Amino acid sequence: MTNLQNFFGFRREPFGPDLKVEELYQIPGLKSLVERFDYAVRLASVTVIIGDVGSGKSTSLRYAVSRLHPSEYRILSLVATSGGLLELYRQICMAFGMENRSFSAAYLTKTLRDLFSDIVAKKQTPVLIVDEAHLLRLDVFKQLHTLAQVDFDSKALLPVILSGQSLLIDKLLYHTSRPFASRVLGRSHLESLNRGDMEGYLNHHLEAAGMNERLFCEEAVTAIHQGSGGLLRRANNLAKGGLLAAASEECHVVTAEHIRLASTEIL
Repeated sequence: MTNLQNFFGFRREPFGPDLKVEELYQIPGLKSLVERFDYAVRLASVTVIIGDVGSGKSTSLRYAVSRLHPSEYRILSLVATSGGLLELYRQICMAFGMENRSFSAAYLTKTLRDLFSDIVAKKQTPVLIVDEAHLLRLDVFKQLHTLAQVDFDSKALLPVILSGQSLLIDKLLYHTSRPFASRVLGRSHLESLNRGDMEGYLNHHLEAAGMNERLFCEEAVTAIHQGSGGLLRRANNLAKGGLLAAASEECHVVTAEHIRLASTEIL
């Protein structure tokens, strides 16, 4: 057991990334994000999720995807790179367990369209999720719409979920991206937590780790909120660092000073 578990009596490490879906804190904006996600999947369209680093985009996607039954959906989850269209298509092929070294975009487009059509024929829906999508190059957005449409653009095969930082919107507004951007039917922006939600978030994580006591004093909660800017990942790091600082002093309450000490250890 870790020092934190020994000292505070946690059942497991607090503020870790391994919470089960049903244990996740329902952050503001999650409900509307899921509604837009479901709408895009139902209509085989595109939805976009944006937010600052550590705002909870990937976690929210994990929650939204968990609601899709694996017998009805084929989820293709990728992390974007700064490579071109061929690299993206090869990533999709690899996600299906297909090795394809073709240098022809036309060939790969046909291969993937046929694959998506086969999935649809089996009464399943393929869903493409691209995280860190702000890394995609403009030439990818210029041609990506050709992957998801068949029969002279009369039928959509592939719902696309793009998640990334605000730069993603700038790239979608670029004139060469318009054929793809015109298929976007929803946009979610994950905001940072306010002070009240941050307190609820911290207490939720303590309870998930088996602690019913409120270990963070009011000033410590405020320090975490201010130090993190309301962003979840940094709040996790500050909270855990504050717990470590308190444990090292054999103090059972985390103070603002403990959070200040934790802030000197993270970037």
